[in-house]
Amino acid sequence: MIKAEFFIQLIGAAFFLILNIYLVKQGFSDPEIANFISYRFLAVMLLAFPLGIYIKGKPLKPFFMIGILGVPIVAISLVLSIKYMYHDYLPILFILWGTAFTLFSVCSLPYVMRNTAPENQSHAISLNYATHSFGTITSGMFIFFVGQFIPEIDEGNILLLISLFGFIGVYFLSNMKVDVSEPIKEKYRWNSYDWYLIIKAIFPTLIIAIGAGLTIPFINLFFFHNFEIDSASFAFIGGVSSILVAFLALLVPNLKRYLGFKKGITYTQSIAVIALVALATTEFFNDYWWALPFATICFWIRTPLMNMAAPMTSELTMNYVGSKNQEMLSAIMAAIWSGSWFFSSQIFRFLKSEGLPYAYIFYITSALYAFGVIMYYLLIKDYERIEK
Repeated sequence: MIKAEFFIQLIGAAFFLILNIYLVKQGFSDPEIANFISYRFLAVMLLAFPLGIYIKGKPLKPFFMIGILGVPIVAISLVLSIKYMYHDYLPILFILWGTAFTLFSVCSLPYVMRNTAPENQSHAISLNYATHSFGTITSGMFIFFVGQFIPEIDEGNILLLISLFGFIGVYFLSNMKVDVSEPIKEKYRWNSYDWYLIIKAIFPTLIIAIGAGLTIPFINLFFFHNFEIDSASFAFIGGVSSILVAFLALLVPNLKRYLGFKKGITYTQSIAVIALVALATTEFFNDYWWALPFATICFWIRTPLMNMAAPMTSELTMNYVGSKNQEMLSAIMAAIWSGSWFFSSQIFRFLKSEGLPYAYIFYITSALYAFGVIMYYLLIKDYERIEK
């Protein structure tokens, strides 16, 4: 599954790095781009929750197979619609894009938890998260070198080529072990889950997800508008960031063993918040020579540290709710991230249409992150109390 997921992440990373810049060059405004992006998250918000209920007790390979075929097909259709100005199809294609990705995002963590011994779960979850980093490294370096040595190939053609690579994942997925869970003998019941535990587990993620949705999908536009960073250059910045993410993600099991959840999560996220505030502030100094290098360094600090905490928070919340709630938690988490990003994208669209600088929007994200860190700290204390 990990090898197959790499090719899904390869496509997702490429679109994250340069799709927004490609849309700007095709004449779309920031508010229009935010509106398109929100449709992807709308699809996940609507699908993730019922999917989480449906997959309980079922083999997950069929869902992975639909996703790994759907992502490259929709990606190619999306680029062609932009390229040949079939703009009326873009909302439905972004919805289908989100739907295909949902099949992986909702099912991947339950698959890892089902098929990994408890003592190996930290390593397995970290490796699962690292596939995104490896995908971004590969896509970022590919985009950078194409931009440097074959500049006549535009962003659209690069995205088409990377989307075609995505079909390679079908080969690896076809050889994947089929996990067969214990069949559910009784129908789904609302009271069959520990909702009190689930709600407590998701609340910190909800706060952080709302903040992230104001920033992460549009970080390339921040660099593009403030520092005139083109696709190839941002792909390089993103690629280096993902090298750091991948390296630090592999250190997460050791970090958790030495520091525990409390220090490991709160320290990494707190430093990331400070870096984001510093990154945002460079917008007011973008005419100075040092602003771009400083912004890049802040981005390289913030991204890997925030991502470093993600495997730990996933393991924490999965263990906190217990095995019978894990599929539901995974579904709700996917719905929260995408649902929050849907609303955050619409808020971003409104704020940019009102002329608000990126810096102020990023400050809002930083405040929400800080509140989320406090909520994680309280959750960890409760988890430690239960474990005793």
